[in-house]
Amino acid sequence: MSSTALPPAQPVTEANVFWFIPTHGDGRYLGTTQGARAVSFDYLKQIAQAADSLGYYGVLLPTGRSCEDSWVIASALAPLTERLRYLVAVRPGLQSPTVSARMAATLDRVSDGRLLINVVTGGDPVENAGDGIFLSHAERYEVTREFLDVWTRLLAGETVHYQGQHIRIEDGRLFFPSLQRPYPPLYFGGSSTAGIDVAAETVDKYLTWGEPPEQVAEKVAVVRAAAAAKGRTVTFGIRLHVIVRETNEAAWRAADDLIQHVDDATIAQAQKTFARMDSVGQARMQALHGGRRDKLEVSPNLWAGVGLVRGGAGTALVGDPETVAQRMKEYMAVGIDSFILSGYPHLEEAYRFAELVFPLLPLAPGNGRDRGEATNHGPFGERIANTLPPVAKETVALRQASAS
Repeated sequence: MSSTALPPAQPVTEANVFWFIPTHGDGRYLGTTQGARAVSFDYLKQIAQAADSLGYYGVLLPTGRSCEDSWVIASALAPLTERLRYLVAVRPGLQSPTVSARMAATLDRVSDGRLLINVVTGGDPVENAGDGIFLSHAERYEVTREFLDVWTRLLAGETVHYQGQHIRIEDGRLFFPSLQRPYPPLYFGGSSTAGIDVAAETVDKYLTWGEPPEQVAEKVAVVRAAAAAKGRTVTFGIRLHVIVRETNEAAWRAADDLIQHVDDATIAQAQKTFARMDSVGQARMQALHGGRRDKLEVSPNLWAGVGLVRGGAGTALVGDPETVAQRMKEYMAVGIDSFILSGYPHLEEAYRFAELVFPLLPLAPGNGRDRGEATNHGPFGERIANTLPPVAKETVALRQASAS
C-alpha cells in the first residue's frame, strides 16, 4: 500500500466493543492440552451470557473446519441473551447466495434484529479443497462480488435473475424479509487489492487484524479512498486479543505465561501451515513477528505472541487498564470505531476487560450496562464484617490524602 495522496485520518469519538465465542477451543495456555477446556454448549452459553450482562455490543463467532458451525451456535445462543448481537459468517463459494439470504433473514427475525454478517472469502487452499472449493485467490473474490450482488438484492426485496461468471440465479426470491432493512450490516476483511475493491463496493464495515496503528491508519485511508471513488462511505473495525491486568508488569507476565508451553517445533509447524495460505492479511500478520520469540512487541503494548501458533488475528494489546484504553484510543484516532476482542480464557478475560477497561473508554450507546452512580453498596462488593459497605477507590484515595 502507498500512502501517497491518501485522505487524512477521521477520528471517531465512540466505540463499539465486541467479544468472541471460542467455538474452536479455549484454555489458559496456547499450544498445549494443559489448562485446556472442553468447549461445551454450556460453556459457550456462559461466555455469551457474560458478554450480554457485561454490556458488550456483540460477539464474533469464528468460521471454518476447526470450529463448531457458527449459524447453529448463534441460533442456539440468541434466545438465551437479551441485547447481544451476533456476527456470523456467510461463505461465498461455499453457500448458495439465495440459501444464505434465507438463513440470514430467518436468524435476524428470530433474534429480534441482532444479526450482523461477516463476509468470509477464505484464505487456506487446503481447507477450501476439503470443502469442495478449487478456486484461485482472484476467483474467490470474483465469487464474493457476485454472491454479495445477489444476496443484497434478495434481502432488499428484489426478484433476482442473474448470470455471472460463477453464479447463475433464475427467479430468485426471498419471501420472508430480514427485520433489519434492507439487510443486516455487512462486515468484511480483506487486505489484498481484490479484497479492498470488494469492500469499497459493497460492505458497511471494513475489518482489519491488529496491526500497529500506523499500518492500520494507512489501510483505513486506502479503503476510505477506494469507497469514496465509488460514491460510498465505509466504517472500520479491528480484531484484537487483549491481556489486561491491574499493572503492566502483571499483564506482561500473563502474556509470557500464555505461550510458556509453546515449543519451537510447534511454532515451526504452525508457521508452515500459515505459509501455504494465500491470504494477504495472514502474510501481514506473520511479517510482524517472523516466527521469532524475541521480537514479539511489534508496537508499544501490541504483542504478536498469539500469532506464533494461531491463524488469523495474532496480536494482543497488553497492559494495565489505562494503557490498554489509551492504545485503543490511538486506533480510534485513525478511524476505528469497532473493536472485536478476545482473551484467554475467554470467560474470565471478558469480565476482566469489561470491569477494568470499559469505564475508561468512550463507549457508544448500546455498550456497557448502566449500574447507576452507586458503586459501594448493594451487589458491588462484599460487606465488610457482614455489616459495613465497601468503600469506593476514590474515597480511599481522599482519606489517604487528608491523612497525609
